[in-house]
Amino acid sequence: MKRLAGLIMLVLIIYSIYYDLSHGTLPAMSEQKEEVVSEVVENEIVEDTKIVFFEKVVGKGDTVLSIVEESLDSSIPVSIQQVVQDFEELNKGLKPEQIQYGKTYKFPDYKKVD
Repeated sequence: MKRLAGLIMLVLIIYSIYYDLSHGTLPAMSEQKEEVVSEVVENEIVEDTKIVFFEKVVGKGDTVLSIVEESLDSSIPVSIQQVVQDFEELNKGLKPEQIQYGKTYKFPDYKKVD
């Protein structure tokens, strides 16, 4: 009897894992939200900060560093702490780990940094 209960439990666990990986357990996003188009506004300057920035809609899996590196097509010419400080200043104190998929944020533009 214990073996039968163990076998049923094992089958249930395997099916749960399969279902979670194939269908997911999070609510489905509408197709309109999944097709986020990047909107980039080049080389604007915030009046009170003098930080050159661009705006971009955050896509799935994007981070502040990946977006900044993508805009440069290379590594970042300043420290990560500087990127974090500039991002927080441009976005009214918002921490980089708080960005959300589908929303637009301002990112520092380091294309002209020596």
